[in-house]
Amino acid sequence: MTKLRSITSLGSVLVFAACGSGGSPVTPPTGMAGAGPLMGGVSGSGGKAAAPPESTAGTSTAGSAGAAIGAGGTGGAAVGGSNEGGSNAGGSAGSAGSAGGGGTGTPDVTLPPLVTSAPGAYWKTSGALADSTSATVNVTINEAATAQKWDGFGAAFNELGWSFLSSIEMRQEAMTLLFSASDGAAFSWGRIPIGASNYAMSRYTLDDDGSDVAPVADESNRPGADLALTKFSLARDREKLIPYVKAAQAVKPNLRFWASPWTPPLWMKTSFRKTDGWTEVKKPSYYDGGSIKSDAATLSAYALYFEKFVRGYEDQGIDVEVVSAQTEPSFEESYPSCVWDKATYATFVGHYLGPAMTPLGVEVMLGTLSDWGKDVDLASAALADSSAKPFFKLVGAQWGVLEPIKLDALNANLPIWATEHKGGNYPWNPAGVPPYAHYAPNDQAYAVESWGYIRDAIGKLKVSTYNAWNMVLDPTGWGIDTSREWAQNALLVANAGSLTKTPVYYVFRHLSQYVAPGATVVGTTGGDALAFKNPDGSFVAVMFNSGVGNDHYVLAIGEKKLEFAMPGNGWATVKYKP
Repeated sequence: MTKLRSITSLGSVLVFAACGSGGSPVTPPTGMAGAGPLMGGVSGSGGKAAAPPESTAGTSTAGSAGAAIGAGGTGGAAVGGSNEGGSNAGGSAGSAGSAGGGGTGTPDVTLPPLVTSAPGAYWKTSGALADSTSATVNVTINEAATAQKWDGFGAAFNELGWSFLSSIEMRQEAMTLLFSASDGAAFSWGRIPIGASNYAMSRYTLDDDGSDVAPVADESNRPGADLALTKFSLARDREKLIPYVKAAQAVKPNLRFWASPWTPPLWMKTSFRKTDGWTEVKKPSYYDGGSIKSDAATLSAYALYFEKFVRGYEDQGIDVEVVSAQTEPSFEESYPSCVWDKATYATFVGHYLGPAMTPLGVEVMLGTLSDWGKDVDLASAALADSSAKPFFKLVGAQWGVLEPIKLDALNANLPIWATEHKGGNYPWNPAGVPPYAHYAPNDQAYAVESWGYIRDAIGKLKVSTYNAWNMVLDPTGWGIDTSREWAQNALLVANAGSLTKTPVYYVFRHLSQYVAPGATVVGTTGGDALAFKNPDGSFVAVMFNSGVGNDHYVLAIGEKKLEFAMPGNGWATVKYKP
């Protein structure tokens, strides 16, 4: 078994969730609900050769052959893209592969030193930087104020996203926009669900017969145990998830992966979600809610389930480096989910999952944590358990716990990842400002909100990895929750055979395309900004201006002052190498 690279992070790593609680139950749309390299390592568990850090914000181009994306992730035309603001988007297609990343021996990508975005004018690269002697400085980069090492931006693979990419051309365009170093967001990490997520096509696990029977009170029709995992199969994943991942790898060969389950196989649980506390669940399912069993035979089988998943994906050329025992371990939802008690969680990690993953070189995440009360209590108990604690190499925290007062109580002394960005458009606040919308807004307001979450997670909570949630959805944005409608936003919207880049896509790209894994987060003063020092010595500043445009906006880096036109209600990324 090939050993995996270990995670590097001097700061924190957080994981944000796209799910929440509360809100009025709403029937999902027809056919959607239940239908059909990083530097060094903190763990020391590695053995797999570590890829060098990507030396520029966009990494280097990969390979001599164009990336091919067909219906199953192979074949098809080379990846290309559309030209945005003079960014040479089509240049990665054809004889030169697109956006691979460090260590390939091919030339580094040269990115525009200035890019700006604002409503009606996203991703403009025609602006210019000029030396300034102005006494007025809007943002100053403080190189000496170093913080955490940066491990990269990422996003989640989900079945629904791939299903909406209805042609080879759409797949090519989407993969370029998301993973290309020269023409896209250059994401470094991908999250893979182990079985169905709440954005799967329908409910399933990797060890069941595929049926979603209506539960009965005595649970007599719950599928029987398969402790030897004779039914384990990745056949479902080979339909959409694995082609999705391979399409991304075709554009970025050194893409890294972590994985988490939303639910174990049905025979490993008891009970199911019957109510949300106010109303009955519209369509109960053994996949939704319930609690993990605590007997040794079940927990041993579940560890084997993880091992088979990791080995099976490696056989597909996809190395999973980190796993989480459970997504949102305290949330019982009307989509695939499972509740864990503190003792069983610690026992599973300490005696089963951790020992099973260590020989594979796979690290264990503490999380993903979503509920600031129960999940944080569970995490604290796991860290206090002498058998479980040594196996935790990082903490995964979703947006529900992304505040220092909530995470500091863990005293984990571990990196923290942001694993899932907040989905926006919140159904539990239907009369909010703005009010809940039946179709995902994917608007500028969400982009501004998202900038605030990302800025605070990196600048205040010291996360070292930040993951977007859905990369691609349709205009509706609904998942497979059977009781509550939540029209969530996405980076790209697929509709009628075409793709739309949403404002939040550009917020992520302003950072992810320019900031290289291995960078150091550095301090800023005087404005709404984040700054990084890349491994190649270049500085990257990403700034937001909530006011009117300023044609003489000044960024100071040491003795250097750079002036440019900053749009109103918009962002600017400046890359400067002394």
